[in-house]
Amino acid sequence: MNTQKKVFISLIICLVTVTPLLKAEKSPLSLWYDQPAGDWMKSLPIGNGRLGAMVFGGIQKETIALNEVTMWSGQVDDQQEQVCGKEKLDEIRQQFFNGNLAEGNRLATKYMSGTPHSFGSHLPIGDLCLEFNYPEGKIRNYKRDLNLENAVASVSFEKGNLRFSREYFCSNPAGIMVVKLSVNKKAALNCSVSLDLLRQSKLQIANNSIEFSGQASFPRQGPGGVAFLGKIAAKSTDGAITVEGNKLVIKNATTVYLFVDVRTNYKSAGYEALCRKTVDKSLKTDFQVLKQKHILDYQRLFNRVSLSFGKSDMEDLPTDLRWVLVKEGKNDVGLDALFFQYARYLLIAASREDSPLPANLQGIWNDNLANNMGWTCDYHLDINTEQNYWLSNVGNLSECNKPLFDYIKDLSVYGQKTAQNVYGARGWTAHTVANIWGYTSPGSGVNWGLFPLASTWIASHLWKDYCYTQDKMFLKNEAYPILKSNAYFVLDLLKQLPGTDYLVAGPSTSPENSFRYKGDELSLSMMPTVELVLAKEIFSSVIQASEILNVDDYFRDSLKIALAKLPPLKIGKNGAVQEWLDDYQEANPNHRHTSHLLALYPFNQISVDKTPDLAKAASNTIKYRVAAQGWEDVEWSRANIICNYARLKDPVTAYQSVVNLQRNFTRENLLTISPKGIAGAPYDIFIFDGNEAGAAGIAEMLIQSQNGYIEFLPALPVEWKTGYFNGLCVQGGAVVDLKWKDGKVQNAFVKATTDNTFKIKLANRGEQPKYYKNGILFSVNPDTDGLIQVTLHKDETLNLKYE
Repeated sequence: MNTQKKVFISLIICLVTVTPLLKAEKSPLSLWYDQPAGDWMKSLPIGNGRLGAMVFGGIQKETIALNEVTMWSGQVDDQQEQVCGKEKLDEIRQQFFNGNLAEGNRLATKYMSGTPHSFGSHLPIGDLCLEFNYPEGKIRNYKRDLNLENAVASVSFEKGNLRFSREYFCSNPAGIMVVKLSVNKKAALNCSVSLDLLRQSKLQIANNSIEFSGQASFPRQGPGGVAFLGKIAAKSTDGAITVEGNKLVIKNATTVYLFVDVRTNYKSAGYEALCRKTVDKSLKTDFQVLKQKHILDYQRLFNRVSLSFGKSDMEDLPTDLRWVLVKEGKNDVGLDALFFQYARYLLIAASREDSPLPANLQGIWNDNLANNMGWTCDYHLDINTEQNYWLSNVGNLSECNKPLFDYIKDLSVYGQKTAQNVYGARGWTAHTVANIWGYTSPGSGVNWGLFPLASTWIASHLWKDYCYTQDKMFLKNEAYPILKSNAYFVLDLLKQLPGTDYLVAGPSTSPENSFRYKGDELSLSMMPTVELVLAKEIFSSVIQASEILNVDDYFRDSLKIALAKLPPLKIGKNGAVQEWLDDYQEANPNHRHTSHLLALYPFNQISVDKTPDLAKAASNTIKYRVAAQGWEDVEWSRANIICNYARLKDPVTAYQSVVNLQRNFTRENLLTISPKGIAGAPYDIFIFDGNEAGAAGIAEMLIQSQNGYIEFLPALPVEWKTGYFNGLCVQGGAVVDLKWKDGKVQNAFVKATTDNTFKIKLANRGEQPKYYKNGILFSVNPDTDGLIQVTLHKDETLNLKYE
């Protein structure tokens, strides 16, 4: 066969294996800069789900801030809670039922507050420092880059007649961070390697490597901490490596490789040997092999999704300049798409199938700021940890849920003691804050920390994953036992509201808000709306799961009876969704939390189509909060608003919040921030949730499936009038590709990932598409609501083409 024929056949193979929809011109998927990072908020994140690093790209001195997800202070605390018990709880509740809310709050504070002694915090390790000696000459053509398509960061520049290059990546297959330093002239690279650690450590330098070991101590959050060992090994093709004090000094090299690993004894008795083995094995492996395995592993996840909102006029500018222009009032549709894919990159970097812990408040990139706040770098279960994973399923990264589900399983074990001690209840619970040591008790302040159905909220991710994947083995073996146990807890928490047939739980806070009652500002009440929403959610999901699995008929019936007796969602006298069971006056109408709107998103108890009055009330809730003087807008609240307005099918306001998130709550490296002055923060602090929930909101604007049918472009703004996406997932078990022009769908492609019957809401009102099942033209008639119904087996496809 001649070469021309081979090329032609290769081209045919490529054409038939790409996604079915034609793509527009591809936008560059990278963050790049023409200068080094002057501080942490300008550096670039890399990670492998356990190790994390921030690359500054300095010329004379390179700083790489190191993190490891299990680097925690603290320890198990057997005295974390008071024994309140059912009898005392009933006494406290009676005060609420009698209208003595102030006394009820006082008693709950006295008997139900958590008593943490060794809560701890995630902690940063410190910095890996590289100092360079260069020949004379000006710096030219500097570029610092994070390529989202291969998860490799790079730095390059010229000095004199030499060109210096660096590459950085964190490999999940190898469990290692790798740095490559090179120069285009033989033996012209001279540098030193040292550490500037934040953790007290013992150093040992020998055999071209630096080891550091110690215990993660942080007395501010109590005693205890993990033991750790880190190792940095250097290898050069031709240079000399010597030891000078606490440094490795490398002279006259052309190429240098650094291999970095850090391990702790968290669930790992052999952590020291594992750390050394990981580094030693990488030292013996060819760099290109390590790099290619890293890229293939990463692309297996990342390449599932692509999207474009059209070409941006600012695409050729450095990322920080594009960021400045957005802050100054410009819109950048290319940056919108980049922000979405960056969130997927970050989730892959922070949370993998083999991660020992899920992404925390800062993912895996601790800036040494959050852990110094009173709220620490932990797991906040009253929205932040949940938001970290809102993107995972729709963003085609369900595997990234695995460490979260492992963590929920741990909570479900530890939380049984809390359920019994504090509430006299079966099952398990967890409250507003959690750590890696089994803390499931109320917080030390009940005004923010007495939120027992935080457990229900975080556990809902198990059910949501099933809704997307339809994995019955996962449902049976992993999700259902945890959900069932939590449903037992909620069932035991319910008590009849005097004078009614309603069942209510409580006392509890509506995180982290308060109300006015008889001259007092109070936080606790019976059955705040968020608790009502979560009770309905756990009962409904367990009922459905038990029906799917054909188990627990009697328990299912008890849940159905209880579900029917829960109060309805209410609209207050101001036309907004009530935040509490009674229509109390908000003490802080500018508060950042709107927990009662969980009913709108991520759940589906309020919708434009099924509950229009409540949907209007939800819209009013947001409007009143945003308009309140001094509204406490932060990264997660703004991301939350994107999701809420997408569900309200308001593309104009949803897009305004997409832009505002970038404009007001990101920094130069596009990481989202809780800004200075909010929640007690004296400075901007990176928080992971804004990136993830913001991207989830973007996906929600493009496709929705919570109503039992797939809806294309439910909240498409005019700024994205022409574009495409490939690979977003929908509930029921399918992957969707979509292309649109001038706001109208041109081509939709649905591929089933499991056997199911799918309903699809037709787009382009008044236009009928052509339907192709597995590439064959067929006919189907929409119902009166504009819905079609098609049964697909796994890997079968449905194509809707609009002429």
